[in-house]
Amino acid sequence: MRALVQRVTKANVTVNGKITGQIDKGLLIFIGVSGNDDESDAKYLAEKCANLRIFENSQEKMNLSVQDIEGSALVVSQFTLYADTRRGNRPSFTEAASPEKGERLYEFFVEQLRALLGEKKVATGVFRAMMDVSLVNDGPVTIMLESKPKNGN
Repeated sequence: MRALVQRVTKANVTVNGKITGQIDKGLLIFIGVSGNDDESDAKYLAEKCANLRIFENSQEKMNLSVQDIEGSALVVSQFTLYADTRRGNRPSFTEAASPEKGERLYEFFVEQLRALLGEKKVATGVFRAMMDVSLVNDGPVTIMLESKPKNGN
């Protein structure tokens, strides 16, 4: 499982012209699920995102988590995080989970994150929908997290 995490001052997701999720200061989290992922991957990444210390403390050092600042999270499904572009110019998505599995683990990730941050602190996009995502990146700070080591490392 992969999470592309961006520290934001605000973010929102719009589907068909309607805002489906929005936050102020916190994390915009794009989640990709592979065919090999399970609930343990989703739980690990939810905990990692909630505890990732990328917000500045009073000494301007990145030493606070989204929990510490009582921030929010906006979670957006994104199977394209598993794009393989090693051959040719058209991405292959064979590593991405099936839509059914991807949605199940996406929802489980959201549940886990809500348990850590609070129900009202986690907003979402709409799984399998065409979404417009708007954000103001704070920093910018953007970090890729993975639940399993690549190539057995």
